[in-house]
Amino acid sequence: MKKNFKIKHYINYIVVAALGILFTVMALTDSFASPLALIQLEKIVIAVLLAVSLSVVVGFLGELSLGHAGFMCVGAYLGGKVSVLLEPVLGNSFPTLLISMAVGGVVAAAFGVIIGLPALRLRGDYLAIVTLAFGEIVRSIFMNSSRETFGGSLGLATPRFDKKYLFMVGFVMVLICLAVIQNMMKSKHGRAITSIRDSEIAARATGINVTKYKLIVFTVSSFFAGIAGVLYSFSNNNVQSTNFSYNYSIEILVMVVLGGMGSINGSIIAATLITFLDIKLQTILTGNLAVLQDFIYAIVLILIVIYNNAPGLKNFREKYNLQSLINKIAKGMQNPAKRRDDEAKWHRVPTKIEIDEVLSTKIQRDPTTSIKPDKGGND
Repeated sequence: MKKNFKIKHYINYIVVAALGILFTVMALTDSFASPLALIQLEKIVIAVLLAVSLSVVVGFLGELSLGHAGFMCVGAYLGGKVSVLLEPVLGNSFPTLLISMAVGGVVAAAFGVIIGLPALRLRGDYLAIVTLAFGEIVRSIFMNSSRETFGGSLGLATPRFDKKYLFMVGFVMVLICLAVIQNMMKSKHGRAITSIRDSEIAARATGINVTKYKLIVFTVSSFFAGIAGVLYSFSNNNVQSTNFSYNYSIEILVMVVLGGMGSINGSIIAATLITFLDIKLQTILTGNLAVLQDFIYAIVLILIVIYNNAPGLKNFREKYNLQSLINKIAKGMQNPAKRRDDEAKWHRVPTKIEIDEVLSTKIQRDPTTSIKPDKGGND
């Protein structure tokens, strides 16, 4: 049976693709007022990749992970090292970028499997501690590496990709990430994953392979985190392990929580707004006012949390939110001429009986039938 096309299921693809095309045209025609806008776009697409990939673990699987920056660190260092080795042969080109993303993503996914194994037995705070320890261990290993391998404490020097094209690659990777995660969550596998979040015991009782699905979620999440790390390495001339501390993992988690648990669109919006806010605060508050960056950033986050959870604002949130806007757009794009009446309505049922006929019907007993007495002697 053919399913009806619903535009609300693809609105995020359309918006991301439209913005990507718009910014691409602006970059190719040199319409940006400042070259810094291209760097801001790079940071935004990296943050969106990280937030959407973490939302699978936290929002849909229901596990608390604080080591997402560790997977990004693995991708940044390994992908950056591959780019350094390939640059003398292929140059700073698209093949170098693609190979580096493949290596960084696959290696990060392998670490995701390694972390996913203890996740089969750990939940809640215990899993958060394990993932947090993983991120710190990875960061410490790269920090104490030799200068010839990964640069040590000074960091790994990596080639800077062209600003006009790197954010375009980032938009493409965001679309791929959305396609993979949304299709997975809308399938039977996604229903199995959310059932594990709701009740792992009930999921096991119904025959769901909890081990397999947890490994799949951690692998997919860490893969795209590794891709984000590779994009980060090409966006900067130097990759330092200090940038991947647990504070960065918490910042990514904040994006997921503020966007709404289990909401991909919310994670995209929250990642964009938080990254844009951080960039603007760093740009506006300079000199002596730089000390106010973290203070204002924290105040804004607190206000957002209050807005999302205050009971007095519930009606306002339900009336003015992204979902209601999407529903209005989808409803307006439907053609009224193509709408079909509900075939289950009473006036379309061919076997209906008018109520007057029911009231005027006389019920008579068939004289050919008789009531036989109970052989057991019971009345």
